[in-house]
Amino acid sequence: MKASEVPDFVAEMIAAGCDICAVGHYLFVAGDMDPSEAAMKEVKRIGEKFGDTDPVRQEIVDYLWSIGRYVELPSESTRH
Repeated sequence: MKASEVPDFVAEMIAAGCDICAVGHYLFVAGDMDPSEAAMKEVKRIGEKFGDTDPVRQEIVDYLWSIGRYVELPSESTRH
């Protein structure tokens, strides 16, 4: 995945019913979602379309913070 694809990746994950959010300032999770087979296939398709997220993990986290999709960790709240 390229950094320029982050907004589209996040938008598609949200549209698929995945509650993607940053956890702290360094990680993100694809949280609660519809456990249906169709939803699972859609998330798999998105993963295949965009590829490995590791190279742009920080960009994804930063983008999620910028759109208000984050959980701030108490241990990090004094660092930023």
